Amino acid sequence: SSGINAEWPLRPGENPRAPKEDPQLKVERYVRSKEDMDLLGISSIREALDNEVTDNQNVLPEENEDAGEETSVRYNENTEIMTFEALCNACGRDAVCNMKQVDIPFFKKILLMANVCDHCGYKDSEVKSAGGISEHGQRITLTMTDAGMDLVRDILKSETAKIHIPELDLTMTSGCLGGRFTTVEGMLENVRDQLSSINPFSFGDSAPTDGTETAEDEGKDGMKNVISQLEAVIRGERLVKIVLDDPAGNSFIQNLYAPDSDPNLLMEEYVRTDEENDELGIKFMKTENYEDS
Repeated sequence: SSGINAEWPLRPGENPRAPKEDPQLKVERYVRSKEDMDLLGISSIREALDNEVTDNQNVLPEENEDAGEETSVRYNENTEIMTFEALCNACGRDAVCNMKQVDIPFFKKILLMANVCDHCGYKDSEVKSAGGISEHGQRITLTMTDAGMDLVRDILKSETAKIHIPELDLTMTSGCLGGRFTTVEGMLENVRDQLSSINPFSFGDSAPTDGTETAEDEGKDGMKNVISQLEAVIRGERLVKIVLDDPAGNSFIQNLYAPDSDPNLLMEEYVRTDEENDELGIKFMKTENYEDS
C-alpha cells in the first residue's frame, strides 16, 4: 500500500489518488468568453490578427492565380506539407504551423501538426485524426511479451484517448498528453515526464530524507514508486499490459503481424455512454435527415 491519504491540504483540482483516476474529480473544458480573453490579455492580439484577414487567406495558391497575390497558406508539392499562420500558445504572437497528412497502414489517415514560434522559440506538435469520430469506441490492449519488439511498436494516441496500465494501477485520462504519434517506449517516456512534472517536489533536494514524512509525503512516495516501476518498463526490465481506451475510436497500436492478427493485441469495440457522447460533442448532433430539422 502506498499510504495515500487525502487529509492533507489539497490544492485546487489536485487528485489525492494520483496516479490513479479520481472518481470524484471531473475536468470540463469550455470555450473562453470575450470577458475571459480580456482578462487574459489576448483579445487585442486576436482582434489585430482578425483585422489583417483577407478574403483569399484560406485559398491555396493554385486556386488563387488570378489574384496575383501570395496567400497565407502555402503548399509544398514535394514534401506534401501545408504551412500557414497561427498564434503561439506560449506568447500569443505570430507563429508558423506546418501540417502534413499521413496514411498509417492498416489504419487511417492522420494529420501531423508542428508549431514553431520565431519570437519566443516555443515549439510543440500535435496529432489529429483526418477522419471523423468512429461509430463505436475502441479499446486496444497490448500484452507485452518481448520488450525489444513491443517497445518499438508505433502507437497513435488521440486527444480523446486515455492510457491504463493495470499492473501499475496507473491511469492517464484523456487530455493529459494530447494527441501523440510515437512508439510505445516514447509514449511511456511521455507519461513518466508528465507524472514527474506535476509532482516535482517528490524528487531531488525537495524530497524528505530526515524521517519526518507527512501524509502528503507518503502520497508522494506512492507516486515516486509508480514512476520507478514505469522506468523499469521503459528499460525493458518489466512486462505489463497497456490499455488504450478511445471513445472516438481514433487511436492505434501497430500490429507487427499485419495483415494477420496479432496474438498480443486485443481490439474491442464498445457502445459509447451518453456521458462520452456528450464529452465528444455529439450527444445532440443529428447526422441523418438533418435537412428536415
